[in-house]
Amino acid sequence: MNTAPPKGRGTARAPDSRFLDWQREPSDDGWPQDAPTPPLRTQLQIDTARSVITTNQSPDVPFTQSINPYRGCEHGCVYCFARPSHAYLGLSPGLDFETRLAWKPDAASLLRAELSARSYRCSPIALGVNTDAYQPVERELGVTREILQVLAECHHPVVIITKSALIERDLDILGPMAREGLVQVMVSVTTLVAELARTLEPRATAPHRRLRTIRTLADADVPVGVLFAPLIPALNDEEMETILSASRAQGASTAGYGVLRLPREVGPLFEHWLAEHAPGRAAHVMSLVRQLRDGRVNDARFGERMRGTGLFADLYRQRFALACKQLGLAPRHQALDTQRFTPPGADRQGRLF
Repeated sequence: MNTAPPKGRGTARAPDSRFLDWQREPSDDGWPQDAPTPPLRTQLQIDTARSVITTNQSPDVPFTQSINPYRGCEHGCVYCFARPSHAYLGLSPGLDFETRLAWKPDAASLLRAELSARSYRCSPIALGVNTDAYQPVERELGVTREILQVLAECHHPVVIITKSALIERDLDILGPMAREGLVQVMVSVTTLVAELARTLEPRATAPHRRLRTIRTLADADVPVGVLFAPLIPALNDEEMETILSASRAQGASTAGYGVLRLPREVGPLFEHWLAEHAPGRAAHVMSLVRQLRDGRVNDARFGERMRGTGLFADLYRQRFALACKQLGLAPRHQALDTQRFTPPGADRQGRLF
């Protein structure tokens, strides 16, 4: 049976939503399974959510508000911790997550309404945390750009995390916001090895192109940093210092990292990917993953889930801290100006009454 992912996709597996009343199982019926299949096209559906700002109280993240313009992500990163969320839509965290996306065409108008509420209190909004706000469909749909236009109009601070060069399209918005201290961008760089990136995150921007994006943002005076995530033991962990150094050379001023997380369905999907693309390392990788997670594949505890525990987690922390000190990279979390915020349709004088 052919287990290779369809061209341009991160996984060949399509486990059913855990919330369904039934589950499907593959069965060999004797017919050849190696016949070529047509490329899987992306399908879009409307997200009918009545709000766009999501709040959280997690001590592991430096923001309390976020916006995800899309559910699901065409980038197809096999390790993506957001994959299990597709089960809430009755869809597969596997192929459906990459090919059946939900988008919010009224996101900008909903955002205006939420920012206009008398009860709203300004704090930085993180854009594209679960799924990349600049994934390929954004080029046609433009939801992220519309959101940025509203935030710029209101002088509202925003933090953007992306692995896409498409962010360069919005420099006309980000540049003026940067001059007001309202924006910070973190470009995620997982590996500089093109062959690894092609299978690990098949539709994301190529590694060398992400470095060029860092340079483009830095040249436009937009505060930009590098996010080395996920750190995967025995697969890309040896690249930590190389990626930080290359990003610093392109103008990154801040840095962060995160250890691989394998919640729910992501664990089996990632192990299947290892068996397909790195069989010689698979057992070693998963052994180290468990050592980082107190013997488990995943540890969802606050304070532990981003960095792991134990000897290897401590070594990663030390390596990262030393590399940042040597390169002059600051912590990824930089203060943004919340005092400029003006609700939609209001001027500063109007806010006094």
